[in-house]
Amino acid sequence: MSKSSETSSLSGIKVGVIGLGKMGWSFARRLHDSGAQVFIHSRTRNKATDLEASGLTYCKSPTDLAQHVDRGFIVICVTDTAAVEQVLCGDHGLLSAIRSDVLVIDMGTTQVMNTRDLAGRVEQLGAKYLDAPVSGGVIGAEQGTLSIMVGGAEGDFHRAIPLFKVLGENINHVGPLGAGQIAKTANQMIVAMTIDAVAEALTLASKAGADPAKVRNALLGGFADSRILELHGQRMIERNFEPGARATIQLKDVKQAIELSEHYGLQLSGLETALTLWQGMVDDGLGELDQAGFIRIVEKLN
Repeated sequence: MSKSSETSSLSGIKVGVIGLGKMGWSFARRLHDSGAQVFIHSRTRNKATDLEASGLTYCKSPTDLAQHVDRGFIVICVTDTAAVEQVLCGDHGLLSAIRSDVLVIDMGTTQVMNTRDLAGRVEQLGAKYLDAPVSGGVIGAEQGTLSIMVGGAEGDFHRAIPLFKVLGENINHVGPLGAGQIAKTANQMIVAMTIDAVAEALTLASKAGADPAKVRNALLGGFADSRILELHGQRMIERNFEPGARATIQLKDVKQAIELSEHYGLQLSGLETALTLWQGMVDDGLGELDQAGFIRIVEKLN
């Protein structure tokens, strides 16, 4: 792998990875390639087949995985808050067998208040906890170029840096527990509204008689440039809606942002509009498309 300087720092370290979707699968592979001894678990058994063939160890439950990992890390990368709670607190969950020398790292997008509660439960048992959601999508996970937003104690953050460097490049300690999830919420707000802006701009360009592909190229490098314009804009033009990040996941993240804003008494009109539009996309049966498929909702409304 390209980040060979991190290989020795994880060599022989035990790392558990729970959740083998597109992101978690890449995490497990990269950590194994870095020299870590990797234990894996997924609710869908066949997602582990290729990883097992490469030498990773499958565990039948989170409890089983916790029994294998000592003095190392357990990475959780599952769909939503309820899934994280099940991994930790459910039948055969991590808390049934977690060791006091383990650092648990939630790298999914989880509600802030729940994150703080779950971290407290883990730390009552003597283990440590970080919330470390990511941005950069499936490509970033495959290439180890993710942005990682970390909440938790500074000492725990520094302990996890060798692991984070295998998975990402832009690694930031944002603050105490929950701060990583706050940063990810802000990220997803910007993503949701920027996808809308790009979809509307390209739709306007087309209706007004310009070539959307040429308009996009003209905007790249200017003040309107962004990763969304670069990647999602290209997918919109190509009509490539094969899911990297599904619209259902984006809707879930927008709902979490709404809940957090309401908790603090904020009225964020752009976010509320985004919720209506993303909900409409899912309600129209387009939830399994990539986020770039949002342009179909804009086109339908026009």
